[in-house]
Amino acid sequence: MIATILFYLFAFVLTGSALAVVTLRNPVHSVLFLILAFFNAAALFVMLGAEFLAMLLVIVYVGAVAVLFLFVVMMLNVDVESFRRGLTRYSSAGFVVAAFLLAQMFILFTNMDKISAMKLHLKTPIKEGVTNTAALGQVIYTNYALAFEVSGMILLVAMIGAIALCFYPRNRMRKQNINAQVNRKRKDTLEIVKVQTGKGIA
Repeated sequence: MIATILFYLFAFVLTGSALAVVTLRNPVHSVLFLILAFFNAAALFVMLGAEFLAMLLVIVYVGAVAVLFLFVVMMLNVDVESFRRGLTRYSSAGFVVAAFLLAQMFILFTNMDKISAMKLHLKTPIKEGVTNTAALGQVIYTNYALAFEVSGMILLVAMIGAIALCFYPRNRMRKQNINAQVNRKRKDTLEIVKVQTGKGIA
């Protein structure tokens, strides 16, 4: 009974937070509600016995991605009006995607009995007493170790490519030249002009 109440509580807060993310006008508030949605999703994972996914969601998405979004939004001073214009422009495509997702969810929930009857068959059965985190580690780092390393190299190449594409010299920026500041003489920056009485500076 308590598990059912907690499930509906976390699910209700998660759904409300997700709606607030896409409906609020302030981007900072949207990111904060996104963090709340991640926490509630992690709580649902814990209730399902997937503590590794829960901690991964909190550490990676809340601790890194969502906080990065928050700092970017707060530092860049995002123009809300441009967001509104973009929302109006792509509203038809958004409705199509939303309808497609709703159709998928409807098919999923109407066939829950068939999905729950499906069993996962592994080449090597998991031993009794092994947690899902340990079992996941055994599968990733033994059966799929090569694929895991290849995916890591692909992510590394993508990160280097993104840095290379975004890095370009900015000639218009003013840079500090410490040597020029230290070697500057008074005669180079200060000029004493004697002004005669009743006359201005030409």
